Amino acid sequence: MEPLISFELSIEFKERFQQALDERDGGFITTCLESVNPADISALLYEFDSEECKYVLNLLPKEIGARILEDLEGNIREGFIQAFGAAELASFIELMDSDDGTDILYEMSVRDRNEVIRKIEDEEKAANLMELLEYDEDVAGGLMAKELIKANLNWNILQTIEEIRKQAENVGKIYSVYVVDDQENLLGKVAVKNLILAKSNAKVADIFDEKLISVDTSTSKDEVVDAMQKYDLEAIPVVNARGKLVGRITIDDIVDVIRETAEEERQLMTGVSADVEEDDSVWKISRSRLPWLIIGMAGGLAGAQFMGFFKEEIIIVPALAFFIPLITASGGNVGIQSSAIVVQSLANPNVFASSIVKRLLKVFFVAIVNGAILSLMVFGSVILFMKEEPLAATVAIALFSVVLLASFMGTITPLLLNRLGVNPALASGPFITTTNDLLGLAVYFSTAHLLYNL
Repeated sequence: MEPLISFELSIEFKERFQQALDERDGGFITTCLESVNPADISALLYEFDSEECKYVLNLLPKEIGARILEDLEGNIREGFIQAFGAAELASFIELMDSDDGTDILYEMSVRDRNEVIRKIEDEEKAANLMELLEYDEDVAGGLMAKELIKANLNWNILQTIEEIRKQAENVGKIYSVYVVDDQENLLGKVAVKNLILAKSNAKVADIFDEKLISVDTSTSKDEVVDAMQKYDLEAIPVVNARGKLVGRITIDDIVDVIRETAEEERQLMTGVSADVEEDDSVWKISRSRLPWLIIGMAGGLAGAQFMGFFKEEIIIVPALAFFIPLITASGGNVGIQSSAIVVQSLANPNVFASSIVKRLLKVFFVAIVNGAILSLMVFGSVILFMKEEPLAATVAIALFSVVLLASFMGTITPLLLNRLGVNPALASGPFITTTNDLLGLAVYFSTAHLLYNL
């Protein structure tokens, strides 16, 4: 087998490929793509419209086309599959693992989905897809694939190896051989190495391992991710409410979940409230960003109104206005740093279970150190350049207080949101920044009011 070539999507290649598409030069297209990884072909097809992509897929082997459909991003694929008829989609889905085929069916209307399933010739595949569609996408049942390798407890080694050969025809990767009884109840697993080394007259019952991590179909996807990360698993079996083996979840599906979760949190942290891509419509992108921009604007207006309460102080000591950006920026930065660390720690559900007081104390002492250093620096700078001791003391004390307060808010806010069942990533974006701006202004002018006896 020849190694796949390294593919680079250059402007020149894209232009030449576009020319081949316009001229329907199938020979050039098949020749230049025959040694390219399907994932790279998927990246290439993002550059062209659905009809052109359909033409390319029809030139490629069905197995490659199926892998390309699996690799496409959901929002891209949703529009892409509309170019295909039910029979064409069915021919691709038949070549996929059941979980990947289900992902595509989820993106279709119920009517189109049923039409595709009716066109699938493999009755077992169609039944598996219909079963998986009954589960919610956010639980183990919606993540699992039906394809797996299993062995009966009472089989001998020769019989087991022969059965594995038959079952492996429909399984892409073999991570474990799961052991079941006559009622299909999951009992454990057996390593392929142990099967090979065992005596031919031995039975599975003599060599299987009862120690096995499994999840049931109702387990949330976050719990599945935690289990696979904690125990460093490449695959995890899924059982139903009665303990019967019904599927498995593999590491590639978990990587997809982790990536989607990270993308969602990144968007929340940057103030984007919906799943959007660069090539979405202007209105969709604007709509996803507007809510937090409006909240930020409202916070700014509230801050301006709040500053109006202290206009007399600013008139008496105009230099106070010079340091408003310093106070608000410092509070926002400290809050985002603290909340980002907490959000990251919450990815491990055991982090705050037994040491929340210790964690909060540590955050408090870190804030004291950082606040003290920043306050001394700003105090020295104001004395050096402005030679106003009351102003230097006001800014330094206010800055120290803001750092402590922002650190506390940045720590406690994601914890509270998490306790309330709200995504704690919200605390790392405009929410915490706007809140800390208002609190920072309150602390700053209150300190000035006290020190200047205004």
